[in-house]
Amino acid sequence: MGQTLVEKILSEKLGRDVKAGETVIVDVDFAALHDGSGPLLVRLLKERGYENDPLFDSNRILFANEFGPVPTKEVANEHALTRNFAHEHGCHWQEGGTGHVHAHVYEEFLKCGTVCIVGDSHTTVHGAFGCFATGCGSTDMVAVVRLGKTWIKVPETFRVNVTGKLPKGVYSKDIMLTLAGIIKSDQAIYKSLEFRGDTISSLSMDGRLTITSMGVDVGAKNAIMETDEHTREFMASYGREDGYRKITGDEEANYERVIDIDATKLQPTVSKPHYVENVDLAKNCSDVKVNMVFIGSCTNGRVEDMHIAADILRGKKVAPGVRLLVIPNSTSVYKECMRDGTLLALAEAGAMIEAPNCGPCMGVHQGIPGDGDVVVATQNRNFKGRMGNPKASIYLSSPATAAATALTGFITDPREIL
Repeated sequence: MGQTLVEKILSEKLGRDVKAGETVIVDVDFAALHDGSGPLLVRLLKERGYENDPLFDSNRILFANEFGPVPTKEVANEHALTRNFAHEHGCHWQEGGTGHVHAHVYEEFLKCGTVCIVGDSHTTVHGAFGCFATGCGSTDMVAVVRLGKTWIKVPETFRVNVTGKLPKGVYSKDIMLTLAGIIKSDQAIYKSLEFRGDTISSLSMDGRLTITSMGVDVGAKNAIMETDEHTREFMASYGREDGYRKITGDEEANYERVIDIDATKLQPTVSKPHYVENVDLAKNCSDVKVNMVFIGSCTNGRVEDMHIAADILRGKKVAPGVRLLVIPNSTSVYKECMRDGTLLALAEAGAMIEAPNCGPCMGVHQGIPGDGDVVVATQNRNFKGRMGNPKASIYLSSPATAAATALTGFITDPREIL
């Protein structure tokens, strides 16, 4: 019997075969925290008398303030707490306004086929590099940063086969929203989502990262893909080709469930308030008037996403009464889109562009909606209050649908614009 991708990675780490359902303790290859989980960790270490103890490997630990430039003195003090701890212990450090913690991890540190633990639920994103990557709470992170180990119950795997060429106007976000409508938010709890098929292998790394970032949003423990030349080229573009290796799965592995998605039949999709699984076609929501559009987040804030939006908005103007907020998800994305004119095109269309950060996705920085506002966002979650105001309504979409919506002021199928 073959192994799933997760079983293969964990077996390699332990030097013996493991199977789903088994609880194991594994070495962690890289760990990171942000300005939500970082301060909690530092306080826990101090409470337990560990704050001066050595960490397992400071060169494999990152602290990143991803929520954005400081909005209040309280947040400034939280940043100072983690900043001082990181510097005192020789850990990697990134200031607010430089990007998402996950972008820093996969642009600068991640190696294929490794175990990555971050104090954030969207750590599933790194599975696009053939990694076992999952988030954990600050209590478990105490063991991770001190000992370099964590416990894992090897998850059962859902194999998701996506095949066929994506139609015009349909993107990786539409794949993931379609899957959310299939498995809802409770069927994949503590499962591994293994994405396979010629659609997946044809996607750029930007597109793949969109899919794996949302693994947790359908309840999964992790999301994972095989690696290939797209992976190698992406890592090489950041000067880290030595971190690439080919990770492949076994066709005869024991999958708990197999889900087949015909990409040729997909259409631009949105997730309606207030649940990710509450999906519908964009064309069915054309009567929904929108007040704000947000293009960014760790799910859809990469170069390809910015290009898709700019191609729709270039030479046009955002509809009157619509606020368009654009936030690249890392400094490298920001710079590339500045150099190639993407940000200029978006700004000329009427977008407000921020330095790389989470923005309103976490409801902690600029762009929080007002009471009764309807928002179309490329982020990953749309529950009440997600963007800082429980009296607002959030629709999730691809960057193409979001950009088309910004032009019309109503939820718009991008095929009407393209």
